[in-house]
Amino acid sequence: MNDNISGLQHIGIPCKDKNETAEFYCKLGFTKAFETTNNGQPVCFLKLGSLIIETYQDKTVGSTGAINHFCLDVNDIEEAYKTASEMHLNMCDQSIQFLPFWDNGVRFFTITGPTTNALNFARNYEDCRE
Repeated sequence: MNDNISGLQHIGIPCKDKNETAEFYCKLGFTKAFETTNNGQPVCFLKLGSLIIETYQDKTVGSTGAINHFCLDVNDIEEAYKTASEMHLNMCDQSIQFLPFWDNGVRFFTITGPTTNALNFARNYEDCRE
């Protein structure tokens, strides 16, 4: 798995209001990289250098430590899924998932760690990595 992971892709942070959250991070120097909806909820990706934050409305907002997930960028999503399955990691998805984010979409899967924290593995955010 180590050779397949190329770095941190993004951090998922729940918010109450997408516009208010985006305004706050833009004051810190972030720029809006991509906006969409997922299951009817607004989603905004904010970028500062190589750091990407995904903000979206979620019930965990306001809880201390409310980072919903970390997403690792992988070179080969199929190989990462196969390896994670073979390692008997706690797989949340029965197959590789797809969301129509960015120009080409994103393929990903999720596992949980020992403290039930979510960790996504994803591929195809090239548009955001320019």
